[in-house]
Amino acid sequence: MKYHTPGPTPSLGLPRFGVPALLLFALVLGGCAGHARGVMAPVLTTGATGGSKVDMLVVTSRVPSDDPATLFTGERSPRPYLNEITVSIPSDKYRKAGSVQWPKRLPPNPETEFAVTNVRQLNSVEDGRSWFRKHTVGGHALVFVHGFNNRYEDSVFRFAQIVHDSGAQVAPILFTWPSRASVFDYNYDKESTNYSRVAFEQTLRTLAKDPDVKDITVMAHSMGTWLAVESLRQMAIRDGRVAAKIDNVILASPDIDVDVFARQWTEMGEKRPQFTIFVSQDDRALAASRFISGDVQRLGAINPADEPYRTQLEKAGITVIDLTKVKSGDRLNHGKFAESPQVVQLIGQRLVTGQTLTDSNVSLGQGITAVVAGTVSTVGKVAATTVAAPLTVLEQQNQAPKKPSKLDRTLGSKTPSSELSY
Repeated sequence: MKYHTPGPTPSLGLPRFGVPALLLFALVLGGCAGHARGVMAPVLTTGATGGSKVDMLVVTSRVPSDDPATLFTGERSPRPYLNEITVSIPSDKYRKAGSVQWPKRLPPNPETEFAVTNVRQLNSVEDGRSWFRKHTVGGHALVFVHGFNNRYEDSVFRFAQIVHDSGAQVAPILFTWPSRASVFDYNYDKESTNYSRVAFEQTLRTLAKDPDVKDITVMAHSMGTWLAVESLRQMAIRDGRVAAKIDNVILASPDIDVDVFARQWTEMGEKRPQFTIFVSQDDRALAASRFISGDVQRLGAINPADEPYRTQLEKAGITVIDLTKVKSGDRLNHGKFAESPQVVQLIGQRLVTGQTLTDSNVSLGQGITAVVAGTVSTVGKVAATTVAAPLTVLEQQNQAPKKPSKLDRTLGSKTPSSELSY
């Protein structure tokens, strides 16, 4: 079997610095500076603000803070904590879909800014189940895992924005892991995702066992996709399969080595959830991650129309949505899934309900290409490419592919996955 490598990696406009400087250049741009910190202390609202609210259940593997304005630190806790949180969101008069209106000063103004209006610690699994019963929408649960460089409050506000703007009819559940929210702690954050695998797996298993839960969608972003996929793989190995109620998995800008993802996918077994992946070839954060990760392509930066990805995704039945041409206010092009109104509505109206993307029921607008496994469709005015290809191709050890150039490594042209170590 012959392997075909795609052409050279397109220029991302990054300066030609050394690896450490390149990493800092990219990650500093994505920092969370510029807004007030310590926004978790509830604000009392004296009347209607004209906006809306999002109630969410928050599970964390972080250490609690002594400060009620931050609630949790970026350090690792040996036990998980559970809180219910309500976030007030301004009316459309004061905000644009896809954006988070951070308070400019404290206390926030709920009429024009995001504000926490309720925080309550829950002390047992039964408390969590009681919360779900009160907030269930048809038994649908959406579990979100944030990415690198996020404080507790960052993940709460971003998830509230996603839930609100997507219009998803679900009970929102956030899992936030111990990120120190510093560009200098990339490795600490990555190890924190590994540290949190059991806690996240237990969260999913508890949800799946709840009789009030009908189905579960797992959505993860960036480094959080590693935690999500590893936990699902771990569950499959431990239980013989991923829990049947976990119907959908959405990976946004996944910061995962493509070779490792292929192995993770294989080890989940035959009964896997439906996977949808959002990718963008102009994602500068993933370009930086690739440089510090042995120059192996990141899953969130592939071109799904190139081989061997095209054939591999088709065989696997994975849907890929290419956001490369989508414009974003994010200078790293790393958060398009949440910032584009069309994309976030696609998540809420289609993907979390398990609907298949076809030409007849998807219209994302100019510049968004849907690569739908097993179909040929047109999305907006962009021809969607039929994509599909067996990820198990990596298991073939008897074929010796041509050695690609260092920058052109692809999913099917590297060391067989059986030789990967963890």
